[in-house]
Amino acid sequence: MKATYQKYILNFKRPSGTSRGILTEKETWFLLLEDKGKIGVGECGLLRGLSIDDRPDYEAKLQWVCEHIHLGKDQLWNELIEFPSLQFGVEMAFLSLQAESTFELFPSDFTKGNEAIVINGLVWMGNEAYMKQQIEEKLAEGFTCIKLKIGAIDFQQELALLAFIRNHFDADTIEIRVDANGAFSPDEALEKLQLLSQYHLHSIEQPIKAGQFDAMQQLCQQTPFPIALDEELIGVFAYEDKVKLLATLQPQYIILKPSFIGGIKGSLEWIEIAEKLNIGWWITSALESNVGLNAIAQFTYTLNSKMPQGLGTGGLYTNNFECPLEIVKGKLIYNSDLNWNFNLY
Repeated sequence: MKATYQKYILNFKRPSGTSRGILTEKETWFLLLEDKGKIGVGECGLLRGLSIDDRPDYEAKLQWVCEHIHLGKDQLWNELIEFPSLQFGVEMAFLSLQAESTFELFPSDFTKGNEAIVINGLVWMGNEAYMKQQIEEKLAEGFTCIKLKIGAIDFQQELALLAFIRNHFDADTIEIRVDANGAFSPDEALEKLQLLSQYHLHSIEQPIKAGQFDAMQQLCQQTPFPIALDEELIGVFAYEDKVKLLATLQPQYIILKPSFIGGIKGSLEWIEIAEKLNIGWWITSALESNVGLNAIAQFTYTLNSKMPQGLGTGGLYTNNFECPLEIVKGKLIYNSDLNWNFNLY
């Protein structure tokens, strides 16, 4: 078996705002396997500044993977415990190599085009007019769940945007999720959650920065509406540490980004623990190309969750790869009439 890797820069259609700043491009890495004429493709979805494996030795570790590909998927996964995006890339590449079709990793009614995955529509940070425009577009496109990034503009303006939505659509019509990306200070968080709660929100992601365990534990106990943790999970590698984190904080939900938490196996560990503790969960992509999004979507479908999932980053880039994934009326579908065009050059 031969293994190589290739870096690829994805260009945003328009600068995309997060609480950490403006993104114009996003690097990603592909692990390419070749064995007896068959090809396997895995995406290592690194996100600079957020991924725990954003390290100076990242590319060297990817080279090491290629040199030790003979170890196989399971042993490599264990060896890569501090490199969750590489773990996922390895899982994906081996599944791809073993599949009948390179990009059909989990054959199902989803990949046959018979079933769809309900997703949330993402509204990016920006000025009030831009955010309002996005909200109206998402509603017109048939989304029943929208997710707003908050914490970057004036809080009163953000409340006004939520009021605008609720003046037109009640909670039975549109589910609203907000993502603070840790923007609130522990001192102000509960007060802000109480102000947000009047708009009948489904949940808030990561209201305060990760790692403030006492403050987060208290917030999860006192919150007027559900808290969902995502950054809090990043960098927690050992199974017993995952148990301790969720048992201590007791959030209402966790959000699983496979590229950040060890891919398929890592996600399944978190789900197993969460379900034992009666904690809900959903899965989201993390700005991967359509290759990674495709793997996450196919995996997600096999889990039979009825909640809207956080999938669908594919349309953000000017140079993404053509693929069968489409968003239709707030759902992600696999249109088997469309073909893949995976070209790195």
